[in-house]
Amino acid sequence: MRNQVFFLLICLLAGLFITSCQKDNKQGNTDKPGISNDVLAQIKAKGFSTRNVHAVNGGYLVEGDIFLSSKDLSQKARTNKVRVAKTEQYSTNNLVSSLPRVITVKVSNLGSAFVQGTDLAIQRYNALGLRIQFQRISSGNADITIQGFYEGPSGGYITLGSSGFPTDAGDPFNLIQMNTHPDAYGSNPNVQYVGSVLQHEIGHCIGMRHTDYMDRSYSCGGDPVDEGDGGVGAVYLPGTPADPDPDSWMLACSNGGNRTFNANDIIALNYLYQ
Repeated sequence: MRNQVFFLLICLLAGLFITSCQKDNKQGNTDKPGISNDVLAQIKAKGFSTRNVHAVNGGYLVEGDIFLSSKDLSQKARTNKVRVAKTEQYSTNNLVSSLPRVITVKVSNLGSAFVQGTDLAIQRYNALGLRIQFQRISSGNADITIQGFYEGPSGGYITLGSSGFPTDAGDPFNLIQMNTHPDAYGSNPNVQYVGSVLQHEIGHCIGMRHTDYMDRSYSCGGDPVDEGDGGVGAVYLPGTPADPDPDSWMLACSNGGNRTFNANDIIALNYLYQ
């Protein structure tokens, strides 16, 4: 009998040990086991969420649509005027400088819906009378190039587009990538839908963070995920509300249709670039 009890105790202890190991193994980015802990630490230090990090050519996609190059990750993070968000509009530390300024945009090897969507996004920004204006060009070097990539759904969602934040030198992020997979915009993309996504990605290029970056479930559903409040900065823009803002053009996830600036978005953009 004593031997049986001793044997059962050994089994219980072994079971507890195995369970503890399994919990330890769940730490980090379990969705992308090929991404090293060093890279995840760099992403976290830059102030971004390490959940659902996606490796892409030349870097990593975080927060659904923010591209971080390997060079970005190697640079020391800046922390200036950082504040934990509620649901107000927020910008990064870096903004576009040398104002007033015309930012040129070029669409590279994409269909007419993407060209027309670009024109729509530009028209909406320029109508605000900001000290940054946008102009689409068809040749030569542009401040922002819009190009395509082809990628199907992953982990239950599909990336519509991606971009990044302004440089330390005060230039807009220079690349917007738009998904040409049929599951993103269909075989006949709606111009207003494409234009709304481009309007959002241009917002990142000039320094806008997601309005709901502190809780992506607000627009994306699922578990509440905080994208982080350090690194690139989360600078509160005065005059924007502390209450939920369901119509903001900078919500993390698209509503699947036409979305443009609401009154609070215009307040935020005027504060930065009027």
